[in-house]
Amino acid sequence: MEFKKVHHIAVICSDYEKSKDFYVNKLGLEILAETYRKERDSYKLDLALNGNYIIELFSFPNPPKRVSRPEACGLRHLAFEVENIETVKSELESKGIMSEPIRIDEFTGKKFTFFEDPDGLPLEIYEY
Repeated sequence: MEFKKVHHIAVICSDYEKSKDFYVNKLGLEILAETYRKERDSYKLDLALNGNYIIELFSFPNPPKRVSRPEACGLRHLAFEVENIETVKSELESKGIMSEPIRIDEFTGKKFTFFEDPDGLPLEIYEY
């Protein structure tokens, strides 16, 4: 068995328009395709970062809440690599997206911080 790369990450949101605005207009991801599935009353939005397909954003009627705190088993967070964390943190805050204070990874010495999507999904920016 040989995995090549991560193909995509699926995210289910509670408010499709709000999450679409967040991922597209605030984070700057590109829309590859948008599909409404009438039989499921559900949208599927394929999003890319720098031309690379990374996120499938789904909406479903009345999805259960995600447990974020205390941390539960399962996917912990999504991390985005950035060149300058202070600049990106500032840009996020100028768009009304607050983040935690910048910390230093004790193993790599690199800077990182967390913020959340509209449904509380933890997102990380990590300086390379």
